[in-house]
Amino acid sequence: MLPMVKANAYGLGVSEVVPRLESLEPWGFGVAAVSEGVALRAMGVERPIVVCSPAPPDEVEEAVRGRLQLSISSLGALDALERAARAVGTTAEWHLDVDTGMGRSGFDWQRADAWLTDATRDRSGLRWVGAYTHLHSADEGVATVHEQWRRLGTVLDRLEDPPDGLMIHVLNSAGAFRTPEYARSVVRPGIFLYGGRIGEGQPSPEPVASVHARVVHVRDATPGSTLGYGSTYAATGAERWATLSIGYGDGLPRALSNRGSALIGGQRVPIIGRISMDVTVVDVSGVSEVKEGSVATLIGSREGEQITLDEVAEQAGTISYEILTGLTSRLPRVWT
Repeated sequence: MLPMVKANAYGLGVSEVVPRLESLEPWGFGVAAVSEGVALRAMGVERPIVVCSPAPPDEVEEAVRGRLQLSISSLGALDALERAARAVGTTAEWHLDVDTGMGRSGFDWQRADAWLTDATRDRSGLRWVGAYTHLHSADEGVATVHEQWRRLGTVLDRLEDPPDGLMIHVLNSAGAFRTPEYARSVVRPGIFLYGGRIGEGQPSPEPVASVHARVVHVRDATPGSTLGYGSTYAATGAERWATLSIGYGDGLPRALSNRGSALIGGQRVPIIGRISMDVTVVDVSGVSEVKEGSVATLIGSREGEQITLDEVAEQAGTISYEILTGLTSRLPRVWT
């Protein structure tokens, strides 16, 4: 297992997530930035750390000093890594990133003639430890996974003398469930670890994160009363409104304005008006005993009702990844 803990462990808090994943004894951890890998080392992580995106040239030496395994997408990047290893006086480990259709990084599988020999020859101070590709549509079906695996295979089949124990890794969360036959050295789970769904017909993850806020104000609104910036909502009758201490400054998507919902008192209540930076208003007409200090749930379960992470993402017109990574530092993380 190479669990991905990039972007502050998908927004949940890497300092809390990593110790919990450590108990599962993963092979290592995956990140996207050198700074993230350095931070893991500062936390005391000794397992391998793979940077699964290209590193800026001026961060390569720092990566080598941090004993990070870099993903390499070009001969120039490999040359830079060789120079950095020489400057630091150590052996740097690296993974060959092969582009089989994602397009954002990696050596082009179709042009292996132009790079394969130079990329895989022995180099001073470097240890080639892995080869991989990024799946682009595993959450949508298996056809593209099969094709990307075939493309990677055409490159791997041309290796004349690969190093012993060369790690081959392809599968993300969706790929691990759809095509487990392609599991090789490690799999790279991401969103599924954090409670996000991975496509139709796939297993549903257990909920991991929930989002709550306190009611900070309750008022009775008369018919015609308007609400929020742009006054996009007006009471159609006598209504009761509750103001929640959460807004887009905390990571609640503004796109949920006049369409999202919350759970209060065991009932689902609509978000009304535009979500502000700091507060959100819900219509609690008919919900008994709502008062200042009452708890509202924006994601999660409450008294038999549930608002899922992916439901919120769909309502906001985005994906669960963006919802989680959008939760800002102002929103406290409480671990149970």
